[in-house]
Amino acid sequence: MNIKHSLFIAALVSGIAPAYGANVSRIDVSGNTRMDAESVRILSDVKIGDNVNAERANTIAKKLQESGYFSKINVRMSGNVLKIDIAEAPLISMVTVEGNDAVSTDDLKKEIKTRERTSYDESVIGADVQRMLTVYQRQGYFGTKIEPKKIELDDNRVNVVYEISEGHPTWITDIDFSGNKKFSDRTLRGEILSREHAWWRFMTQFDTFDEDRIQYDGQMLRQFYMRNGYVDFQITDTVGTFSPDRQYYSVKFNVDEGQKYKFGEITVDNPFPDIPTDELTDVIVMKSGDTYNVDLVEQTMSALRSRVADYGYAFINVEPIPTKDSTNHTIGLKFQIQKTNRIYLNSINILGNVRTFDSVIEQLIPMRSGDPFSLQTIEEGRQKLMRTRYFKDVQMVPSRIAGENMMALDIRVEEQPTGELSGGFGWSNINGFMVDAGITENNFMGRGQIVQLRASIAEYQKQALFSFTEPYLFGRQLSAGFDVSYTMYNYSSLGGFGYDRDSLTIAGRMGWRLTDHWTQNVRLSASFDQNYDLQSESGWQDANLYTLSTNFRYHNLDTNFEQNTHTGVVANLGLAYTGFGGTETYMRYSGDIIGMVNFWNDKWQLRSSLEFGYIQPLDDDYVSRVYRYFLGGESLRGFDVAGVGSRNWFYTTYSLGGLWKVNGSTQLNFPIFIPDEYQVKGFVFADYGILGKPPAAEDTFMGRPNHIDDNIRTSVGVGIYWNTPMGPMNFSWGWPLKMTDYDREQRFLLSFETQF
Repeated sequence: MNIKHSLFIAALVSGIAPAYGANVSRIDVSGNTRMDAESVRILSDVKIGDNVNAERANTIAKKLQESGYFSKINVRMSGNVLKIDIAEAPLISMVTVEGNDAVSTDDLKKEIKTRERTSYDESVIGADVQRMLTVYQRQGYFGTKIEPKKIELDDNRVNVVYEISEGHPTWITDIDFSGNKKFSDRTLRGEILSREHAWWRFMTQFDTFDEDRIQYDGQMLRQFYMRNGYVDFQITDTVGTFSPDRQYYSVKFNVDEGQKYKFGEITVDNPFPDIPTDELTDVIVMKSGDTYNVDLVEQTMSALRSRVADYGYAFINVEPIPTKDSTNHTIGLKFQIQKTNRIYLNSINILGNVRTFDSVIEQLIPMRSGDPFSLQTIEEGRQKLMRTRYFKDVQMVPSRIAGENMMALDIRVEEQPTGELSGGFGWSNINGFMVDAGITENNFMGRGQIVQLRASIAEYQKQALFSFTEPYLFGRQLSAGFDVSYTMYNYSSLGGFGYDRDSLTIAGRMGWRLTDHWTQNVRLSASFDQNYDLQSESGWQDANLYTLSTNFRYHNLDTNFEQNTHTGVVANLGLAYTGFGGTETYMRYSGDIIGMVNFWNDKWQLRSSLEFGYIQPLDDDYVSRVYRYFLGGESLRGFDVAGVGSRNWFYTTYSLGGLWKVNGSTQLNFPIFIPDEYQVKGFVFADYGILGKPPAAEDTFMGRPNHIDDNIRTSVGVGIYWNTPMGPMNFSWGWPLKMTDYDREQRFLLSFETQF
């Protein structure tokens, strides 16, 4: 064999050896301090006898690296010995977050996977940073920067600190529209949820960028145009632009409005011979020629389902079939009702109530076995159960009985605590500063009974109250209860009252519903009073009043919760007899009515009220001043509390009160330049009032005539109402127009209250 052949064989053998490697006879581990060598061998997944070449050595190194325990790894074969040289990753001693304000530390730590007493791993820390940035971006902070820092300690330990520079949220600086001709940019901005940034929007986040909200804005624009007849409306493009530092964002909606459509012919396809078609057409909420409005279509479908359900036909489907006339720009509608058989309720099963008695739930459900099955009635029952606040959730689960026109209904309730511990504070011209606290149990012993203990302390009035109410006496919709209260009226320095009064009252009451809108209650009470009148020299006087009264209440309101406005009428009419051997004997007649109407997208409201009261002394009995009527303050703005009416010529500070009164107000509430989400309204008002004369015995004092009159007083004014997150605040300024020389003015009136 020549030299060339020998060199070729040697080269071939040397090339094959690394490819085939060698069998491991021993595994040596070096560089480990915390982890024992055997644990390293287990992590390497190599056993004695395995064949290890260069490729397998790299695989072993990668496997050890992925474990996260080591910062440096060197794996090689030395003969038949596998050498593993490692440098252990530092042990994390502490993980902290610094610089965060907009997002709480607890919320950020939920996203951090790096833990104390684990090995330092930069890949895990990098993933932590990305997750925390995502949290900030969801809250509009797209300019946030997070820098993880490693602070080295002794014994190969480190602290990890995430230093956060939040900056300010990514504010929306411009919201623009293109292609809109029928509605201005300002109008369209008012119809979406996002807002352009302004300094006074500090209590909302609607002026910060949120991608999901921008998409929702597009849906709101579509709904707005569909409500105004533009059925072909489209958003052709939404263009959003960040500033270079991602601290500001501008968006433009490019729209195609299309043509405006009106309703054409509207009909109902009625498949039920026992349901008059006239009754179905009566519930249609629009008519031919009206501007097309998708909301009215939905309302009509719901009304048709409810009306048909009243006849026992459940689970019907109402499909609006449109006929579009592109020439005349009309859309005709045929509401096609699917025919079904009448279905009856077979049984009601109540599930999930551990504390609340079945009988309490049954009393609130307006249906019984054998009644026609009605989804509307079922929903009414669910709403009644939820309004009790006994339950966290109520589910009505109907199921069809096979082969029969019968349904079973499972009522599944999830109970919640019904006890309340509440408190509050406030201030007003009437009571001064006030603090109150109370405990209420709305489902006492699971029987639906209400027990309340409450106390309040104010500058001019203090009260303690205990109350018990049984809402379903004898298993009927008949409420009954009793109240015990002790009230101290410190009115000697309040406005024109000039008296103090301590009153212990014990009362029993019953109430029932007359119709859907009318209720009546009857109350029997005994009051044991001590009165101190500054106009009298007789000091404290005892008075016992026994009263039987009844009150009729009418309540019919529709509420727009978004605008916090109401439309409708609320009224009360009362009649009371005080006597039965008490210290005073008289009849009291009273009534009030409040009417409200909303207009201009429910953002404006006209409110008018009228109140009257009349005391009729019996057997020529004298009615003490503390039980008469007074006017002023909130009942007649622009005047001081009890600031109008007849006066004693000597005690001109104090009103004599009257045996009758008539007062009212007309007020216009309107939005101001502050966005709707702040619930700030302006108002203008005109108040009027007449306070009747006191008893004839008050005509003179010490031989001189007093200032006696029953003339009308009027005032006008302006104000601001703010429904703050802490509670409502009311500011008003009133100016008397018609008054007397001895009346007392109070032009500014403030009241606020909060509950917690």
